[in-house]
Amino acid sequence: MESVHNSMQKEQQQISDQELVQAILNGETECYAKIVERYQQLVANICYKLAGNKIDVEEVVQTVFVELYMSLPRFRFQSKLTTYIYKITLNTITKTLNKINRYEQWDDKLADNIHTPSIYDEMVKDERTRELYAAIDRLKYEQRVALTLHCFNDMSYKEVAEVMEVSLSKVETLIFRAKKNLKKILTEK
Repeated sequence: MESVHNSMQKEQQQISDQELVQAILNGETECYAKIVERYQQLVANICYKLAGNKIDVEEVVQTVFVELYMSLPRFRFQSKLTTYIYKITLNTITKTLNKINRYEQWDDKLADNIHTPSIYDEMVKDERTRELYAAIDRLKYEQRVALTLHCFNDMSYKEVAEVMEVSLSKVETLIFRAKKNLKKILTEK
């Protein structure tokens, strides 16, 4: 029984993203659940890393996968599916944070509620790690995005540039400045 389960898992893992997308486009919409299952934790992690508890992560994850589903007919595998998902995630997070920032300008009380302790304070026990995440949260948004994609998601500078839709040299500058600013923030204490 266990070997049948293992062989089924291996078979599922061997189905490529391209095969899944093609199956979905051919009307096998139930295959979309496999894409969601495969990448929803990735999307949730990037949400937590970029926005902490400033956004409703579950809502953003749902929005990302609805956007992905709607845009699959336009996807041509000129890049990896994960890169495409990162782009959609980044755009969704940016839109969500922009909405929040507009509301902050209208109501200062909302701003006080948004800047509650980060989810990392609850999730991470190590003090140095909490300090690092707090410092990352203080970086400018573009620096935080570039650094997070590169350092926490093991993306190359080229992949980061593709996801952020900026030049390679801009990514290099953003990551350099992010590291420099992190060092400054961490040594202020």
